[in-house]
Amino acid sequence: MIEARAVVLRIEGDQAWVRVTEQAGGCGRCDEPGGCRSVRITQLFKPARETFRLSNGIGAQPGDAVRICMNDGAPLRAALASYGLGAVLVVAGASLAALGGGDGAVLAGALGGLLLAVPANRLLMRSRRWRSGLHMAVLGAQPGCARVQEEGH
Repeated sequence: MIEARAVVLRIEGDQAWVRVTEQAGGCGRCDEPGGCRSVRITQLFKPARETFRLSNGIGAQPGDAVRICMNDGAPLRAALASYGLGAVLVVAGASLAALGGGDGAVLAGALGGLLLAVPANRLLMRSRRWRSGLHMAVLGAQPGCARVQEEGH
């Protein structure tokens, strides 16, 4: 399980707005002498998101310390779907086009693969089954998360 400490900012109906209170990533020595600061490259173009709206299944109140949990493989699956699918379709489009033409055809095939990847990723993100594997849960402040399940399963 991937866990992070957070604090509840506000409650809206059955949803809790939480802010992550610990910086995650790498070996944890980023700011120590000799640390490589490699996590900072992930925030080069956009700072990490720290506030999330999640289901409040534990009845947390504003100010409560909680833990946010996500299944281990979820970030990898999301990255593979987002970036891997696009890369595979670009290479496949270029490869297929290379069989029947020159450089222009290869470029057109690669662009066609890229154009196919955009709606494929959008369709994937609309799938409830797919999104259920990316589910995050708000749990009590005690360390240790059980396997995270989507509500209703």
